[in-house]
Amino acid sequence: MSEILLDAVDLTKRYGSVEALRGASFQARAGEVTALIGDNGAGKSTLVKCLSGAEQPTSGQILLDGAPVHFDSPTTARRLGIETVYQDLAVAPELDPAANLFLGREIHRKGILGKLGMLDKNEMRRRAIEEFQRLGVTLQSTDVPIGSLSGGQRQSVAVARSVVWASKVVFMDEPTAALGVVQRERVLDVIKKVRDKGIAVVLISHNMPEVLSVADRVEVLRLGKRVARFAGSDTKLEDLVAAMTGALVQEEAA
Repeated sequence: MSEILLDAVDLTKRYGSVEALRGASFQARAGEVTALIGDNGAGKSTLVKCLSGAEQPTSGQILLDGAPVHFDSPTTARRLGIETVYQDLAVAPELDPAANLFLGREIHRKGILGKLGMLDKNEMRRRAIEEFQRLGVTLQSTDVPIGSLSGGQRQSVAVARSVVWASKVVFMDEPTAALGVVQRERVLDVIKKVRDKGIAVVLISHNMPEVLSVADRVEVLRLGKRVARFAGSDTKLEDLVAAMTGALVQEEAA
């Protein structure tokens, strides 16, 4: 069994009188795609926010490589090797793919020109093309604004950007929700390549057939708590639906 990279233990999160997480636990393993599923209001988004530094849990513990960690911001999480691909295609549409890949991590030219803030666009483009090829990302052009590319290509760039900088875990929040069939398959292929490089991929999705096609493991949240875990290879759609609706519970509530 792969090593556990990220381990959340009994997380709670309260917003005033509302308890979004009620002792939720979760594990992400190296070189695996773990699907995180649940109905609306199950706590998926809140859990991901806590595990990526956007929110801090009210109580509970988060372990990274077996050591307790505190993500006080997304910047801290990124510094520790955790990246997130958001559903809303968080790219800069007016910039080209290379500029998007290095957004916030731009390479400056050497010498006095770099000190004056000039960017080494040729080096960024060279490295971007290299990374896109490594991940199997096929783009119509690397010289046009990303806003002119297809939805699948834009999302592939967003995925690639997170993968290039992640060393531990990549969260992918509904990465194929707005895509067509061909574009969806392209992004799923990139996700598999990411997994094969030893990174832990966490897929948040409502698309159950998609989950079963790509996930090595599935963890189910319901009412702010993990209620079931499955191995992706021998899981049936009915099992996932039963766990999401409360008809099947593997883990007892506290």
